[in-house]
Amino acid sequence: MNLTVFGIGYVGLVQAAVLAEVGHEVVCVDIDE
Repeated sequence: MNLTVFGIGYVGLVQAAVLAEVGHEVVCVDIDE
């Protein structure tokens, strides 16, 4: 499944990592480069 996580703070980054670990394709987006 392709997923997008908006906001890569403490919560978003952990959530994205867990989703990627279980096999999902994850794209992260944040306003701060």
